[in-house]
Amino acid sequence: MALRGGFSTQLQLRQIPRTSPFSLGGTTTKYRSLCLCRQIQTTTSVVTENKPKNESSTSVGAFQKLPMVMPSVDILYSALRKAKRVAPTKGIANIAKRERNKAAKQLDALMKELAVPLRGYTENFPNRKYLHPYEGSLIELTLGDGNYDKILKSVNALRKKVVFIGKEHASLCAKSVSKREAEERLNEGMVRLEEMFNREGKAVDDLLNVAKTLRAMPVVDLETPTLCLVGAPNVGKSSLVRVLSTGKPEVCNYPFTTRGILMGHITLSYQNFQVTDTPGLLKRSDEERNNLEKLTLAVLSHLPTAILYVHDLTGECGTSPSDQFKIYKEIKERFSNHLWLDVVSKCDLLNTSPVVFITENRDDEGSEMERYRKMGPEGAIRVSVKNEDGLNELKDRVHQQLVAQMERIGSQSNKDEAQVVT
Repeated sequence: MALRGGFSTQLQLRQIPRTSPFSLGGTTTKYRSLCLCRQIQTTTSVVTENKPKNESSTSVGAFQKLPMVMPSVDILYSALRKAKRVAPTKGIANIAKRERNKAAKQLDALMKELAVPLRGYTENFPNRKYLHPYEGSLIELTLGDGNYDKILKSVNALRKKVVFIGKEHASLCAKSVSKREAEERLNEGMVRLEEMFNREGKAVDDLLNVAKTLRAMPVVDLETPTLCLVGAPNVGKSSLVRVLSTGKPEVCNYPFTTRGILMGHITLSYQNFQVTDTPGLLKRSDEERNNLEKLTLAVLSHLPTAILYVHDLTGECGTSPSDQFKIYKEIKERFSNHLWLDVVSKCDLLNTSPVVFITENRDDEGSEMERYRKMGPEGAIRVSVKNEDGLNELKDRVHQQLVAQMERIGSQSNKDEAQVVT
């Protein structure tokens, strides 16, 4: 499909203001950032290729292209108002024929005014199978397994009922032998359509809520290097996001403060980067994890991120150091292909002797666990947001990781382009 000439506009949205305490310059960069802005570009010819039906998308952003959904009551009242304005075909002298023609046309108009928007929704909401794996995971974890497809099927079923009832009563109107009969048939058809739409229009309202939920999801630019903060609940990830980026997450002392993926931004050395805060992980199998934990795993599985793993050895977060160590070992082994940086948070609260929970059995643990309790993983940066200890070193190391992630993304893009050429 080709679009020729003129201006094309693109509106990119995010909820977080694009200002950073660590911006080192006011100039824009060549890397795309996600902000509330309108980018205008002139194009002469854009050619896109249709994706094979059996392939998922390699890009994100489908949620920002969702059609606007009207509330069911607005669709119905607008359709009724427009249908009642439809006049009979001019030139029909016979009163019965004229009323019969008017009734059939009004019912046909009502049917179309109701069915056309519904068809637009079912055709323009993306098929989950062809979404980017990250967005497919977001739909499943946010809306519940199968609910997205179920709602779209309900909307399509409503459309089919509208068409069936509309055609049935329009046909009856066309067969009326008198003006009175045509008026009765018209009233019966309109009442039936209105009652059915009122009864089953909840599917449209459910789709409206789905669209609102999905549009509120943070937009991820796959070409911009991203730092993902990972760790157990309450270890200090959100506090570090506030320090490192424009993200302003809620900071409280209870499990799963982060109830979704929050996206912030960093500007370092005139380069733009993304930072994500993810829900905390607990020590349990994937089958036992809740949707918040699965959301974190989806980010790590489907997005090209560098990982900043946060450890809390103070005993304040609610997860024992030994459990944190086991979670850490599992995640690091599972996502060993990611760039990795370890941070021990709240170092101002650390005691000289390691914290041991009463439920822990120290006899079953080796020297590696003992070292972890005292210092965290080898090479970890010790920081304190309260005293600002280690923050400058952390920012430097984060910048290095993101630059390395940028090189990875560029290398992968070159490989993809070479494969397309060959």
